[in-house]
Amino acid sequence: MEISNAEFVISNTDVEKCPAGTFPEYAFIGRSNVGKSSLINMLTGRKGLAMTSSTPGKTMLINHFLINKNWHLVDLPGYGYARRGFKGQEQIQRIIESYILERQQMTNLFVLIDSRLEPQTIDLEFIDWLGEHDIPFAIIFTKSDKLKGGRLNTNINQYLKKLHEQWEELPPYFVTSSENRMGREELLNYIEIINKELNSK
Repeated sequence: MEISNAEFVISNTDVEKCPAGTFPEYAFIGRSNVGKSSLINMLTGRKGLAMTSSTPGKTMLINHFLINKNWHLVDLPGYGYARRGFKGQEQIQRIIESYILERQQMTNLFVLIDSRLEPQTIDLEFIDWLGEHDIPFAIIFTKSDKLKGGRLNTNINQYLKKLHEQWEELPPYFVTSSENRMGREELLNYIEIINKELNSK
């Protein structure tokens, strides 16, 4: 898939104010500072489409972007940023959960995982929660360019092994780098395949 058009539509905290219509939505979520905004900018080929920041926990809204005039890319708030305080974290959790559980247009959720880290409890618990609610999702391992040698494969295999403890069948996964555009084609092709399936129904 080539992205010829990407435009910001709306930001809000209320799932009921998300765009009307039937365009499929592909939402991106992950722990704070996982590289979500950089990935979105790399995928769309628009450098400043999603705001990048060295400060974790910057995205606190549901952000909709219209892609190629026929599907939405959704940038969700990052979870697990401790400095927000309990009340702030609760508010973000409400925004995330209401979108994931109530938004009928959401076609697939991409969960971003920092490939440099060991499996994190907060990510594993979130993935289990998605499974409990039958949410369609795929995993994106980010920042793959930061690892040398066989370390990347070792980390990913370790993660998949951990998931196998809870999951009989693993979700699809992608390995990406916003720096060298690794994984871009595979991810966009995956979205295109789902869109074609939806259009053929």
